[in-house]
Amino acid sequence: MASFSENLKLFSDQQSHVLSGLMDLTYRPRRLRRTASLRSMVRENNLSPNDFIYPLFVHEGNQVESIAAMPGANRWPLDRLVGEVERAWNLGIRSIVLFPKVSEALKTEDAAECFNEKGLIPRAIQLLKQEMPEMTIMTDVALDPYSSDGHDGIVSPDGIVLNDETIESLCRQAVVQAHSGADLIGPSDMMDGRVGAIRESLDDEGFEHVGIISYTAKYSSAYYGPFREALDSAPRGNSNKPIPKTKNTYQMDPANAREAIIEAQLDEQEGADILMVKPGLAYLDIIHCLRQESQLPIAAYNVSGEFAMVKAAAERGWIDERSVVLETLLSFKRAGADLILTYHACDAAKWLRSSG
Repeated sequence: MASFSENLKLFSDQQSHVLSGLMDLTYRPRRLRRTASLRSMVRENNLSPNDFIYPLFVHEGNQVESIAAMPGANRWPLDRLVGEVERAWNLGIRSIVLFPKVSEALKTEDAAECFNEKGLIPRAIQLLKQEMPEMTIMTDVALDPYSSDGHDGIVSPDGIVLNDETIESLCRQAVVQAHSGADLIGPSDMMDGRVGAIRESLDDEGFEHVGIISYTAKYSSAYYGPFREALDSAPRGNSNKPIPKTKNTYQMDPANAREAIIEAQLDEQEGADILMVKPGLAYLDIIHCLRQESQLPIAAYNVSGEFAMVKAAAERGWIDERSVVLETLLSFKRAGADLILTYHACDAAKWLRSSG
């Protein structure tokens, strides 16, 4: 057995060997991290404003309204909307998505306002296409902003969210949006078969050129709270019938991953052009999974709850907002997303420009 002094000498020799830089290493990954130019040269993923879809809330009022749960996000009146979209365009953003804050007086159990040709969203699309025809406009197809029950579908007298009956309204909504000038129709309702039905309706009306960006894997998530405050679109009580308190019977179970593959396969077969995962940050594995399963473009929705958490922590000085946002958005690209819907779009575009 070696003595203490012999072991000490052996350790000392090993340390001297290490400190002299003579470790026998073939692979040294740090070689390619040594300088900024080297890191840039081998970077696997990059962010660009072209990756972003900027969500915008619109309303019928005359003022820009701040949203308490989403600092920095606003509800835009139509006469101010063009200016905000121009700002996004000048920052390099080439796509937006519109969400309506609908007057309570227009909300009904059948959500018929959703396919009103003179409604808020059709007028917003027409205005933007007149003023900024090159901007890609995506819409939201679902009943919850227009429903007095606050659900994405029609609720039966016994409290069941009806699938097939809802799809008829969704198809009418999609056609109205396409007629108004929408480039991408975004069904977010999670009704079975709605992508195929919408594709057929659009084609029948001569809108073969209008694409479908499907909310393929939309989970029944707790991250949507600030969004529902922005639109006042959460499920609500009704004295005439029982209203489900959650959307668990149609939005996906957060415990499930394989089910997302089934949804993606169905949407692809039915004619979707782009597949979306919502939320994004807590579902990076789902983004990666769909990337492996499909050759279609994949979108990630960096949702309101994710946005609000970053804003709240940044306001308290607990995190550096710019660094966290850019790292988060990059994580979507690394997981396999081609497109990112994010309320940080304009800020991120500015930060990317300044760092370039």
